[in-house]
Parts: sequence; C-alpha cells; structure tokens
Amino acid sequence: MKPQQVRDLDEQELKAKIHEIQEQAFRLRFQMKMGQTDGLKKRRIMKKDLARVYTELRTRELAAAKG
Repeated sequence: MKPQQVRDLDEQELKAKIHEIQEQAFRLRFQMKMGQTDGLKKRRIMKKDLARVYTELRTRELAAAKG
C-alpha cells in the first residue's frame, strides 16, 4: 500500500485497515509455523503497511490536538 493511498482513507477506513492487516498477519504467521508457506516477504510488507496506517492516524491525532 502506497503512502498516498493511506492518506486518502478516512479515520474509520484506517481503523478497518488495521484490523484487516492484523488478521492477515495472524493467518500468515500461523501458516508459516505450520510450514505451509514461505511468506516472509509478504509479512514484511504487511508490517510496513501497518506502520504506515498507525503513523497516519497519529499524525491526524496530533494535527487535531494542535488546531
């Protein structure tokens, strides 16, 4: 997910995206433990996407508190 795509989402969509990514990551971790997949690259991408979403939420929170 590109940073601009994250910025275009509203707050509810960002929270939904967090839930979705966390659920996908859980399933992927489970599959990796069972030896069903080599999803290391996919996991790294998910972690970065999750960080982008959290960063955008925090940026908006600080902007709202400031102004």
